[in-house]
Amino acid sequence: MRNISAQNLAALEARELVARDFIWFVVRDRATGAPVTDGVWSDVGNISAAVIHPDTGIPVTRDWYGSGTLIGVDDIPLVANLSVQNVTIRMSQVSEHVQTLVRLYDCKQGRVEIYRGLFDPDTRQMVAPAECRFVGVIDQVVIKTPSENEVGSVTMTCASHTQEMTRSNPATRSHATQILRQAGDMFYQDADTVTEWEFFWGSEKGVVPTQKKRKKFLGIF
Repeated sequence: MRNISAQNLAALEARELVARDFIWFVVRDRATGAPVTDGVWSDVGNISAAVIHPDTGIPVTRDWYGSGTLIGVDDIPLVANLSVQNVTIRMSQVSEHVQTLVRLYDCKQGRVEIYRGLFDPDTRQMVAPAECRFVGVIDQVVIKTPSENEVGSVTMTCASHTQEMTRSNPATRSHATQILRQAGDMFYQDADTVTEWEFFWGSEKGVVPTQKKRKKFLGIF
C-alpha cells in the first residue's frame, strides 16, 4: 500500500486532478567526471516545483525543463518486493535539450528519479510535492539517428536501485584482503600455503588431510 499526502488523497477522491511526470537525471561531465543534474517534466514551459526527495523524505524544490510530449515514460511496475524493475524512457531527438543531455554528458550508470505530480485543473498549481515512483540507474542509452523521412529517437533503459543487492562481493579469504580491512591482522597470513604443510606424527607423515565441507541445512548452517 502506498502512502500519499492528504492533499493528493483529497484530489484523487474528488477526481479533480491533472497528472504530470517529472524526471530527474544525475549524469557526469565527460571531461571532468563531475556530476551534472538535469530535470524535465511532461508539460510545456520551465517551472520550479517541489518533490519528495527519495533518500530523505523531505520536500526539495528543483527547476524543471518543459518537454511537452517529447518525453514519455513506460508504465512503472509498483511492486512490494525486492525484485529488479526495468523502466524505459523514450525521448525525441527534436529537442535540443535532449541532444545536450545524451551527447554532451555521460549518462551511463547515471542516477534517474521519476516523480508523479498532481495538479489542480482550475488553478494549475500542484496540490502537493510530487511523489517519487522510481529510483534507479541508466543501464543503456540507444540513440537512433534517422535517415531521410524516418523518425529518430533516444531510448533509455533504466534499472531500479534494488539491482545493487544482486552484486556479489569480490573480496576473498586472503591475507591481502584481510589487511585492507584492518592493518596488522595476520589471521590469513598462511592461507595460501597451509594446505601444503607436512606434519610428522609418530610413523605417519605427509600433508594433513582437509575435512570435507558439510552441506548446509536450510541454508543456515
